[in-house]
Amino acid sequence: MKTLILAAGRGERMRPLTDHTPKPLLPVAGEPLIVHTIRRLSEAGFSELVINLAHLGDQIEEYLQQGARWDVKIQYSREVEALETAGGIIQALPLLGDDPFLVVNGDIWTDFDYSKLNNRLPNQVLAHLVLVNNPLHHPGGDFCLEGGRLTGNQGQRLTYSGIGVYSPALFAGFPPGKRALAPILHNAVNRALLSGECYDGQWRDIGTPERLEELNQLLS
Repeated sequence: MKTLILAAGRGERMRPLTDHTPKPLLPVAGEPLIVHTIRRLSEAGFSELVINLAHLGDQIEEYLQQGARWDVKIQYSREVEALETAGGIIQALPLLGDDPFLVVNGDIWTDFDYSKLNNRLPNQVLAHLVLVNNPLHHPGGDFCLEGGRLTGNQGQRLTYSGIGVYSPALFAGFPPGKRALAPILHNAVNRALLSGECYDGQWRDIGTPERLEELNQLLS
C-alpha cells in the first residue's frame, strides 16, 4: 500500500518558525518532525511514499531526497500553491495508483502502529479514518463513531487524527484544484460510506509553537 504524507501547508499558526523552515522539517527530539513519521511508516512496512510539496518544498526534498536512509522510496507531488487537503490528494492520485492508499498529515506526531492499516479498507466503504479523543484545542471533535462506522450524530464524537486509508473512488469526479477534504468526508458519512476506529495512544497535532515545545519536553 502506498502512502501520501501531506506536507504542502504554509503553517500560518507556526509563524515565525515557518517563515524560513517548512513545518515538517521543524525539529522534534533532534530530528525533523516528518522523519519520525517516515521511520514509523518504514518499520510498519510502508516503503512507497508520496509527499506533496508547496511552501518551501525544495527544502523538504533536499533533506529527504529519495528516502534511502529510511529504506523507503519517495516520490514528490509538487503544487505551485498549496491546494488544501483534498486538492493535494487529487493532484497526487496519478502517483498513488488505483488501489487504496494511506494518508498521513505531515504535522502530527504519534506512536500509532501503521501496520494495522496495511491493505485495510473494509468492504462497502470509501475511507477508514483513525480518530482520537478530542484535544483541548479541538473540544468539539469532527465525527461521531458508532460500531466501527462514522455517523452524523450518533455515538461518541471524536477528532480526526490526520491518519486514514482512502479509496481513489472517494475523489472520483473532482477536477484538480484547491479543495477542502471535510465536505467530501461529511458527504460520505451521510451516505454511510466511512468506517473508523478510535486510537487512545500518544498523538499530537503540532499546530503551534507551544505544542511543538510541549512535544519536545515530553520526548526529552
